Amino acid sequence: MTATLLQNARLIDPAGDTVTPGSLLIVDGVIAAVGAEIPLPAGVRVIDMGGLHLAPGIVDIGVKVGEPGERHKESFRSAGQAAAAGGVTTIVARPDTAPPIDTPEALEFVARRAREASLVRVLAMSALTKGRAGREMVEIGFLQDAGAVAFTDGTHVVTDTKVLTRALTYAHGLGALVIGHPQDPGLSRGAAATSGKFASLRGLPAVSPMAERMGLDRDIALIEMTGARYHFDQITTARALPALERAKRNGLDVTAGTSIHHVTLNEFDVADYRTFFRLTPPLRSEDDRQATVDALRTGVIDILASMHTPQDEESKRLPFEDAAPGAVGLETFLPAMLRLFHSGDLTLPALFRLASLNPAKRLGLPQGRLAVGAPADLVAFDPHAPFVLDRFALRSKSKNTPFDGARMQGIVRATWVGGTLIFGEL
Repeated sequence: MTATLLQNARLIDPAGDTVTPGSLLIVDGVIAAVGAEIPLPAGVRVIDMGGLHLAPGIVDIGVKVGEPGERHKESFRSAGQAAAAGGVTTIVARPDTAPPIDTPEALEFVARRAREASLVRVLAMSALTKGRAGREMVEIGFLQDAGAVAFTDGTHVVTDTKVLTRALTYAHGLGALVIGHPQDPGLSRGAAATSGKFASLRGLPAVSPMAERMGLDRDIALIEMTGARYHFDQITTARALPALERAKRNGLDVTAGTSIHHVTLNEFDVADYRTFFRLTPPLRSEDDRQATVDALRTGVIDILASMHTPQDEESKRLPFEDAAPGAVGLETFLPAMLRLFHSGDLTLPALFRLASLNPAKRLGLPQGRLAVGAPADLVAFDPHAPFVLDRFALRSKSKNTPFDGARMQGIVRATWVGGTLIFGEL
């Protein structure tokens, strides 16, 4: 038996909605006890946390890793190192690779590479249609047996409603989770900004927020018809929220997420065409940002994710509308989400409910909890420690972060996966 006691910590319990001083006992990689007074077993190693906050490790849904095909942008090794430094203990990898993850053999490749190279847990999603082309659904049952935790074509919206209906019906029969991107692909094609005064003044091709609402409405209708389990990956506009809330109220098996960049940044951050702020969907108005934060607080939006999308220098050093969309987010996720804590928008338990507990529950995982019997996947951090972010110090191979040079608060001091310290020195 191996036992470690983490004492003198501030325990963040997302399920109980509390932050309390106490200790946590790890035995053989599992949380064995949590509380103020814990009897010490023989041979236990005691670590004084010095008042650091201790929370369940982040479960990050929707991480892009460049293997296969774009390893120069991000590998499982570099993604794992970035995740460990950011308090992310479980990566849920997207299938938008080159080629896409759409066969059991490709899924097995991902699982093997992750086991060999990643410091953190890696779960893989499969494409929903072959080649993410939207014409023929994948073998959902075989891929589920091979370990796929969800099915998604990512930002490639399936436009053929008959194909999507068949896929949702089949997924429903197998209890599989489908993840969709709420966006009307016709309206959003080629857009680099959200329509409005800012986009007009900058001369940028733009898309109306209604494109998100239209995509959401279509998918909700198909979910109602098929009964499928469904998760919307990014809700970013106020106009989409009433329809989402109504779908939940009507009893549909629907959850929704948003990205950390869309709740901490707005369209004005693009400023003079800075391409690190070129995202999909594009950054929204401040009213939309605040409405999305409010939806996180009230539970209309369930999950907060980094939507980590590494891009190399060549794909970003282009005119704004031609630059590849996306930003890295694994290592910056925790300090970025702490902006919502320091602004008074969300409490620490609420943040870890959104980033740890809720994604774990949606995927049926035992992680995301400070509870006896849960895996000891943990992050210790100082929420008040200030620093200036230097993108060249990031562990990701790609350095495309919108927070370069930003003053931030919140430094990860240690990360454990299965009770093993994988980052930090304590």
